[in-house]
Amino acid sequence: MYYLKISPTPLDVHALYEKLKDPQYGGIVTFVGTVRQWTGDIETQTIDYSAYPEMAEKQLNKLAAPIEAKGARVVIAHRVGHLDLTDEAVFVGVAAAHRAEAFEWCQYLIDTLKTEVPIWKRETDTDAVRWGD
Repeated sequence: MYYLKISPTPLDVHALYEKLKDPQYGGIVTFVGTVRQWTGDIETQTIDYSAYPEMAEKQLNKLAAPIEAKGARVVIAHRVGHLDLTDEAVFVGVAAAHRAEAFEWCQYLIDTLKTEVPIWKRETDTDAVRWGD
């Protein structure tokens, strides 16, 4: 069964990874997104994430359920609140029988999460405050 969480507390990457382990899976692929300092010429100091939790969890469920129906396991956790440089913002993991499926589904999940799940970020940069997703 998949595990989905919108969390105001730091993500425990190791514990999230452990949720993916099972003898039936031969491939586990994870993506961990952290707060980076530089985006091109823009220097980030901090990021504050906010979400519409009920809708975000509903959207995450819509992403995870079809993948799990194909026999994989999905773990997704996203931070909300104030994050500093190098803090983990998002964890996406997929365990599947074979690595190709795990890679494909992990890529799909993180890409789709960024466009379809109501989670927003406010970046405090050295020169301005910017809103994005």
